[in-house]
Amino acid sequence: MAEHAAWKTPEERHARGLDVLKSVDGTGGEKVVASLADVSPELGRQVVGWAFGEIYDRPGLVPRDRQLVTLTALGGCEPQLDVHINAALNTGLGPEEITEALLHAAVYCGMPKALNATFVAKKVFGERGLLPVGGEPTG
Repeated sequence: MAEHAAWKTPEERHARGLDVLKSVDGTGGEKVVASLADVSPELGRQVVGWAFGEIYDRPGLVPRDRQLVTLTALGGCEPQLDVHINAALNTGLGPEEITEALLHAAVYCGMPKALNATFVAKKVFGERGLLPVGGEPTG
């Protein structure tokens, strides 16, 4: 992760944001941004430049930990959650850690959001050949 990019120009933030987006989300993030082109290209630019070029690129949390935080916030936002569960796996989180985070989020976000998020995780794990997920944590 680079030093915080608050001083950079919008073009530099956007270029850095594209690099970060690709490294974390692969093609999933690019598809989200591309899907905004005909309705809100500015929102797509903000996702890349601000969310990934500025916020996601800040020091203090590694990408793996940023994805863990993101997962707990996205129950109820299933299309984005699909992208971020893939990104969480790409950044080193395992299925057990993801499902544990979603279980923990139920206390703070509510059971329906945790259930919706867990069903998205199940779909992604199935697509990636990661089912069944292990049982109780061993730690």
